[in-house]
Amino acid sequence: MEREKWEQVKDIFDAALQRTSDERERFLAEICQGDDDLRREVESLLSSFDDASGFLQKPAVGEVAEIVVGKNNQLTKGQRFSHYEIIRQIGAGGMGEVYLAEDIKLHRRVALKVLPEHLSAEIEANGRLLREAQAAATLDHPHICAIHEISEAENCSFIVMQYVEGKTLAKKLAKERLSIKASLDLAIQIADALEEAHAHHIIHRDIKPANIIVNDKGQAKVLDFGLAKFVKVESEEETAQMLSKSGAIMGTVPYMSPEQLRGGKLDGRTDIFSFGAMFYEMLGGRQPFTRENNAETISAILNDEPHWTEIPAHLQSIVRKSLAKNKTERYQTVEDLARDLRALQQSGAISNATENRFLDAETAVLPKAATEDISQNTTEQITSWRRFRLPILAALILILFVPVFFVYRYFSAAPINSIAVMPFVNAGQDAQNEYLSDGITENLINNLSQIPKLKVMSRNTVFRYKGKETDAQKVGKELSVGTVLMGNVKQVGDQLLINVELIDVKDGARLWGNLYTRKVSDIITTQNEIAREVVGNLRLKLSEPEQQELKKRPTENPEAYQIYLKGRFFQSKGMPQDLQKAIEYFQQAIALDPNFALAYAGLAYAYAPLSDLSSLQPRELMLKAKEAALHALSLDDQLVEAHTALGYILFEYDYDFAGAEREFKRAIELNPNDSDAHRACGELLTYLGRREASLAELRRALEIDPLSLSANCEYGRSLSFARRYDEAITQLKRTLELDNSYWLTHYNLAITYNMKGDYAESVAERVKINELFSKPQTAALMRESFAKGGWQGFLRAMTSKQHSPNLPPYIVATFYVELGEKDKALAILNQMYEDHNYDLVMIKVDPRLDPLRDDPRFIDLMRRMNFE
Repeated sequence: MEREKWEQVKDIFDAALQRTSDERERFLAEICQGDDDLRREVESLLSSFDDASGFLQKPAVGEVAEIVVGKNNQLTKGQRFSHYEIIRQIGAGGMGEVYLAEDIKLHRRVALKVLPEHLSAEIEANGRLLREAQAAATLDHPHICAIHEISEAENCSFIVMQYVEGKTLAKKLAKERLSIKASLDLAIQIADALEEAHAHHIIHRDIKPANIIVNDKGQAKVLDFGLAKFVKVESEEETAQMLSKSGAIMGTVPYMSPEQLRGGKLDGRTDIFSFGAMFYEMLGGRQPFTRENNAETISAILNDEPHWTEIPAHLQSIVRKSLAKNKTERYQTVEDLARDLRALQQSGAISNATENRFLDAETAVLPKAATEDISQNTTEQITSWRRFRLPILAALILILFVPVFFVYRYFSAAPINSIAVMPFVNAGQDAQNEYLSDGITENLINNLSQIPKLKVMSRNTVFRYKGKETDAQKVGKELSVGTVLMGNVKQVGDQLLINVELIDVKDGARLWGNLYTRKVSDIITTQNEIAREVVGNLRLKLSEPEQQELKKRPTENPEAYQIYLKGRFFQSKGMPQDLQKAIEYFQQAIALDPNFALAYAGLAYAYAPLSDLSSLQPRELMLKAKEAALHALSLDDQLVEAHTALGYILFEYDYDFAGAEREFKRAIELNPNDSDAHRACGELLTYLGRREASLAELRRALEIDPLSLSANCEYGRSLSFARRYDEAITQLKRTLELDNSYWLTHYNLAITYNMKGDYAESVAERVKINELFSKPQTAALMRESFAKGGWQGFLRAMTSKQHSPNLPPYIVATFYVELGEKDKALAILNQMYEDHNYDLVMIKVDPRLDPLRDDPRFIDLMRRMNFE
C-alpha cells in the first residue's frame, strides 16, 4: 500500500476507535464517501484489532475509549525500561500506557508514556513526526507539561514527560462545580500555555478537561502537547496535507471545531474553539454541544448554538467569540483571547458577589414548557407575561447593563504608575550567560524609565535583591511600588526562553505574564515587546513620541548588542580588572557597528572610574572617556547615558561646572525618571555651594530610587558640606542599615565626624574602611597611633613618610592643614590640579580647608578651578 494511502487508512482507523460499533457504520459511510477500497482497508484493521484485543469499550460521552493497541505485556513495578525504573501504572488509553517511573540517571520522578505499536512504527518511519516531537519538547512554560525525552527501547517508542501531581480537570468537573473565579484563573493559565505553543507553530488539536492537570494550588498543566500529532505550520499546502488527509477526523468530538470535523485546514483557531467548549463546561457545568451520540454531537457543533443562559453574562461575549463556528469570526489569536480574559479579571467583575453565578437563571429565563403553554391562548399568554415580566425585565436590564458596567470599569480604572523590575534569573546552567539576564533586566528598566508618568526603580536598588528568594508583594511594599515585574531567562542553543510575570502588589494578583521563545538575535525586539506589553497592562496612555521611544533599537547588529551586554555586565562590577574587560567588550561591539552610540557611552562610563582606580595615567583615561562620550552624542544626541557621562567628565576632569550642569539638566530633561542624573546634578551643586538646590536634586533622586546606596550616601555628604553634621550622621547611619559594607558611607561618616570634631568616631570609621579593603596593617596603625597620641598623633602617623599608609592625596592635604603645615597642603592641592584629580572639586565647600581661604595661593587655585 502506498504511504499516503496508509496514512489515510490509519487516520480514519484511529478516529473510528473513538466510536461504538453502532456509530462506526454511519461514520465510515460519511468519511469514506463511496471509496469502497478505503472502507475495506479500515474495516479490515478494525476487525483485526477487535480480534486481537478481545474487547471494545463503549466511550463515555465526550471521552475517547481507553483502548491499548497492540501491547499485551504491561510493565511492572521495579522493572527497568531504558534508564527508568517503573513505580506503577498511572494511566492507559488509545495513545499508550503511562507509568510513574524513576529516572535513574537524574534521580527524578517522571511520567513515561509507552506508545502503542502503530504510533511507534510511525515515529520510526516518519522523520517529520520525530522532528515535530522534538519541537514540542522545546516548549518551556509553567503551564505546559514538559517533554524530557523521546526515544526507543525494547522495540517501543516512548515519551518521557514531567510528572505532575494533581487531578485532571475532567475529574474535578465531575465532582464539583468550579467557582467563576477559579474557572477564570484556570482559563488564563491554559490560554497562556496555548499562546506559548502557537508561538512555536504547534497546535494541540485535543484541548479538553482530560488533558488538563490541576494541582491543589489551582495551578494548571496542559498535557499531551503534540503527542503523536505534532504540527508545524509551514505552508497552507503542507498544513492541509498533514492535518486533513482525506478529511480524517482526529480529536475528541465534543471539543472539536467545525473545521476539524469537516476535515478542513487547521490553525491555532481550532484550539481556541476547543478551549471555548471547555471553558463553557467549566462555567456552565456541562458540555455545550454534547448529545445522545457522536453523530448528533457533530451536528450540534456544526449547526446549533449552546444554551447561553448557562454562562454568566459578563463572560458570555468571550465564550461566544471563542465558539464562533466561522473561524474568521472567532478570536484570531490566543493572545487576543488571553488579553480579554485578563482584562475581565483585572476589572474586578469577578468577585464573591458574582459567585451566585450570574442572574439566577431559574427566574430570569422562561422554561420551555411555559413557552409552549403561552402559545395556546391569549389569556394564558397574558397570565404568563404577568407572571414572568418582572424577571424578564430584570434580566434584560442586567444583561444590557452588566457588560457595559464592567467594560466601563475596566477602561476607566486608574493606571498603575510605579514598577520595580526585579533582576531576571539566569535559569540555565551556564553561569557565563548571566550577562543576558542582567542585561535584559537593565534594558527593561531603561526602556520603562523613559515614560515620565511611570516611576521605575533603578538598577542599583533592584539588584540588591539579586540571588535572593523574593516575594513580589513583600518587595513591592518595601519599594513602595504598585507592581513588580519578575522573570527568568534560559538560553538553549540559539534560542532564548524569557518568562515574565507582572504582579499587582496590592493583592498579589498576576496582572499579566508570558513566555517568549525567540532567537538570541531577536533579543532587542523581544525586550521592546515586553516593555510595550508591560505598559499596556499598567493601562498607561502613551504619546506618539513615547511609543516610538519604546520601539527604539540601539543597534541593528544583534552580535554587537550581545557583546555590549557583556560589557555592561563587567562594567557594573566596578573593579579595575572588570572595567578593563568591559572596555574590551565595548570596543568589540563598536568594531561590529561603528554607529553603536550606546557602546560609546559604555566606554565613557568605563574609562572615567578607571582613572581613579588604576595605575594608568588619569589624564589619558579621562581624555578617552570624553572622546567616547562626545562620539556617542554625535551619533545620538538623545542618549541620556552619554549626556550623564559627559557631565561627569566635564565636572570631575575639566572643572567645567557650567558645562557639566548643562549636560546633567539635558539628561534629566530627556528622562525625568533617571535617578543617576538627578544624583549627579545634586553632587555637582553641592560642590558649587548651592546647598538648597543640591539637596532638592538629591531628594528627587531618592523619591525615584529610595534604596539607592549612592543617592542616600550623597545626600548625607551634601548635608555634611552644608555643615549640618548631626543630620548628616543620621542620614549616613540610615544608609548603613541598607548595606553596612558600602565603604563610601563609612568614608563620609569619617569626614563628617572629623568636621564635627568627634575624632574617635572618625578614626573608627577609617579603620572599618581599611578592614573592608583587607588592609589590616593600615587599620592597626590607625588604631595604635590614635590610642597613643590622640588626634594629633594620628595625623602625624598618617602623614609620616616612614609609615606611608598610602592615603589619597586630598586626605593627606586636609591632614596637613589640621597640623598647621599649609605649605605642604597647598603643594599637594596644586599637584592634584595638574593631575586633574577628581577630589579637588570639594575645595570650595570643605570646612577642613577653612584655614587656607585667606591664602593668596588658595584663592588663585580657586580661580583656576573656575570657582571664582
